[in-house]
Amino acid sequence: MKRLLMSAAALSLLAPAAFAETLVVSSWGGSFRDLIDQTIAEKFTEETGVEVEFITGGTIDRLNQARLSRDTPESDVTFTTSHIGWLYANDGLFEELDMSQIPNAENLVEQAVISPYHFGAWAYVYTIGYLPDLVPEGITFDSWNDLWSPELEGMLAAPDFDPSHIIAAAAELEGVDIENWQEAEDKLLELKPNFRAFYTNDANSQQLLSSGETPVQVLLSMNAYYMQSQGLDVQLAISEEGAVLGVDTMGITAGTEKTELAYQFLNAALDPEVQAEIAEIKKGSPVVSNVELPAELADLPGIFTTPEQWDSQTLIIPHELRAEKTAEWRQWFSENMIAGN
Repeated sequence: MKRLLMSAAALSLLAPAAFAETLVVSSWGGSFRDLIDQTIAEKFTEETGVEVEFITGGTIDRLNQARLSRDTPESDVTFTTSHIGWLYANDGLFEELDMSQIPNAENLVEQAVISPYHFGAWAYVYTIGYLPDLVPEGITFDSWNDLWSPELEGMLAAPDFDPSHIIAAAAELEGVDIENWQEAEDKLLELKPNFRAFYTNDANSQQLLSSGETPVQVLLSMNAYYMQSQGLDVQLAISEEGAVLGVDTMGITAGTEKTELAYQFLNAALDPEVQAEIAEIKKGSPVVSNVELPAELADLPGIFTTPEQWDSQTLIIPHELRAEKTAEWRQWFSENMIAGN
């Protein structure tokens, strides 16, 4: 009897922890999971007392899993890219947002308002990155067109998993809307001799730069700043046409039973202090206008803090169109640019 009473007492102590409420967030793993945990989740837990748990995986893997588990969703909030977020929305996997429940959203910059279902958590660019000591003398990167310089033959790399950046640049240079990107095919093919490699992920990009094999890349700004922190002298250029904007976004998973908490999480993500922390850690752009950044951070290429910068220094691929065209672009790029290179 004494043993039974002790067990009951132990259970009563364990019960609050065992059944404590949590919010489940679907995100990428690694440094991005840590970023969300150390900034947004910390603020959210401080405000609500609710802990955050993560399920992690690749962008498309998590989309496919969300499709399979739509009747019993595994997460309450989902992070994804702006264009893949449209696939969630079109499949009914995101709740339509009531922005009145997100007071901090009043300060969202226009470029971070993606759809009625998802909006930006932070922004970055894909632009021209280069090693100054290995670029031929006289070459500058004032325009995307400079990538086509014959002097750069065999020096260039770009991601093999997403050709949208260079397709957008070629369309812009040819003066055509990206919806009519086929009119820029000849321009793209003219660039083929300058490619030496196509990288598969950020680590592969870093390896190609560190070795000097590809001293010029179409490069993720956040990855460039990480490489700088590791001692590599990679520089970023923002061309006169603008850098290709990327926005990582948040949405509330359709079918969650924790809608109120999910709204509180989204609101915490847009807190100006949280946004400043994200910018400091990842060197990305805050997506709200009421953030004050130190001058040394605000002055970095690809970090936008004023309406003029957002308007003049970004090249924006329509997010829903990008979701629709990504597979088509990848196939064309693989068959015409990567094959035989």
